[in-house]
Amino acid sequence: QVQLVESGGGLVQAGGSLRLSCAASGLTFSSYNMGWFRQAPGKEREFIATITERGTFTYYADSVKGRFTISRDNAKNTGYLQMNSLKPEDTAVYYCAARPGGTSGITYEYDYWGQGTQVTVSS
Repeated sequence: QVQLVESGGGLVQAGGSLRLSCAASGLTFSSYNMGWFRQAPGKEREFIATITERGTFTYYADSVKGRFTISRDNAKNTGYLQMNSLKPEDTAVYYCAARPGGTSGITYEYDYWGQGTQVTVSS
């Protein structure tokens, strides 16, 4: 049974930082590309960042480029999203996802999803 479990969300003031974690089990984590998405109330799920199986390539949405960093530790079966210079518009539920094959920014191309973690940025 594949599980992705996000953690690290919370309430932070604008300009602050958070680091999200995504713990994977039930799959060979190092064989999967990983992505982070977010969904704000009343909005569609939005692509944030993706990283290849070995972490050699990363890609970011323009909205977070230069502020967020995606990374992974395959020895720990865990992915990360470091979020700096947070803005109120970053408030959303953040999800990690995994897929085999190449990287993707498209939600339906991911096979496995976590349950999400809430990030709230106050102004």
